[in-house]
Amino acid sequence: MARSSPQAAWALLATGLLAAATAHALSVPGVEGPKQKKCTIAGTWVNDLGSRVVFSAADNSGAFSGSYLTAVSASDNAIQESPLHGVQHDPGRRAQPTLGFVVHWTFSASTTAFAGQCFVDAAGEETLETLWLLREEVPSRADDWKATRVGRNVFTRVK
Repeated sequence: MARSSPQAAWALLATGLLAAATAHALSVPGVEGPKQKKCTIAGTWVNDLGSRVVFSAADNSGAFSGSYLTAVSASDNAIQESPLHGVQHDPGRRAQPTLGFVVHWTFSASTTAFAGQCFVDAAGEETLETLWLLREEVPSRADDWKATRVGRNVFTRVK
């Protein structure tokens, strides 16, 4: 087993202290680290299928509301804009917050729950990456197996 020199030990200790101090400085409120643009959910977004969602600004508890106009539906009924309610994690304090919202479809007997996260890329472009569960009313428990759909949508901000 090789013995380490005192200089190598001091260099290792100094490197560890520098890394710890840097990590601490980046995590301490009031100590500025690299600036990261915050993703704000309020506004109008469109997804990869052409559906449009509008979110109000989140209140202090993170609650928000809005509307969803889907571009696609398995229902035979005419598509209508539908209300949504949701919550965002730590509004104003997270650069890339998680959120969840539920859409009560006004034109069909179904409800969809979305969960996702708002991201900002290096160019400042915002996207919402979401997964969803849609529950459709079925006539009996025997039909329960076909009542839930799962999917993914990516939303971009409408400018």
